Amino acid sequence: MESHSYHVHSESESVFVALLVVAGLLILYLVAVTRQKRSGRHWNAWRTASFGMGTALLFVALSAPLANLSHHDLRAHMLQHLLIGMLAPLGLVFGAPLTLAFRTLPVQASRSITAILRNRLVRWLIHPVSAFVSNIGGMYLLYLTPLYALTLTNPYLHYFMHLHFLVAGCLFTWAIAGPDPAAGRPGIRTRLVVLFLSIAAHATLGKLMYIYLWPHGTPHEAEEILAAAQFMYYGGDFAELLLVIALFTIWYRRRGPHSAELQTEAVRLYQTPART
Repeated sequence: MESHSYHVHSESESVFVALLVVAGLLILYLVAVTRQKRSGRHWNAWRTASFGMGTALLFVALSAPLANLSHHDLRAHMLQHLLIGMLAPLGLVFGAPLTLAFRTLPVQASRSITAILRNRLVRWLIHPVSAFVSNIGGMYLLYLTPLYALTLTNPYLHYFMHLHFLVAGCLFTWAIAGPDPAAGRPGIRTRLVVLFLSIAAHATLGKLMYIYLWPHGTPHEAEEILAAAQFMYYGGDFAELLLVIALFTIWYRRRGPHSAELQTEAVRLYQTPART
């Protein structure tokens, strides 16, 4: 009884810390937007609303009762996964936080960030193919191996899983259609091919879970697994449809007279060689 009480208390503390971090990110974003307005610079309100929606989805995913229910119900887990790994990243990335940081931070700090983003490892991580492998590959590894069963008894692995899907989802969204600049980003045709491969791979995973009742070795009933597989299939389609729309919207705007919407001094700074 004492061990169970300690586990629940420890988990509540972890959830509280995660929510505090999410709230801190939102506050920093809003402070930066306020500084833009005070300096007379325009910042798109839709960007602010997008970032706010992304943090709101994270709050829903990490807060009780969904967080508690996800430990016992695979359907709740899958909903939480969709919120953290697919829908919240759309809101966060399309809030253009990197561009906002470039416009708000001192020049030297911005150039330090630029140097990091130009690092070979970082450029590899934000390439669409690498982001695809990290994002979709993580899902296959979790649900088609004993890894998911391990997360039910190992809280640290459980938290790492959430962190991985959030970071991988943000990297994939940024690589495919993010408004922030990305060094070495390939053309729209390459990104479109990777995105459609992602859609196919995600749908295939949902079908495999439905047909073969993966993940195995769990206390979940067959009916529960079937419903979770449907959540993955249709929920993934919805999130990726939004990403397709975003990608074609970017392509359309860049062909028109208003293609320089985000090519502010922040983007020019990004393209300027950093000081050594």
